Amino acid sequence: MLRRKPTRLELKLDDIEEFENIRKDLETRKKQKEDVDVVGGNDGEGAIGLGTDPKSREQMINDRIGYKPQPKPNNRSSQFGSFEF
Repeated sequence: MLRRKPTRLELKLDDIEEFENIRKDLETRKKQKEDVDVVGGNDGEGAIGLGTDPKSREQMINDRIGYKPQPKPNNRSSQFGSFEF
């Protein structure tokens, strides 16, 4: 592999303006989406909020992927199978 000297990158005023315009556009889209979610009501589908408790978050993930955990029985025969002591 050939090594070359690092090239110098210069930030121009046009680049800064373009970045600011794109950032403002993304912020307005995000705000509009949040407004639609608030007005339309959040039915639990879609993005998971940060304020939800872990159990409901886990339940939402399980529902989304189709996983239905089976409850584990707490008796000795289930832990050790059919062994007799």
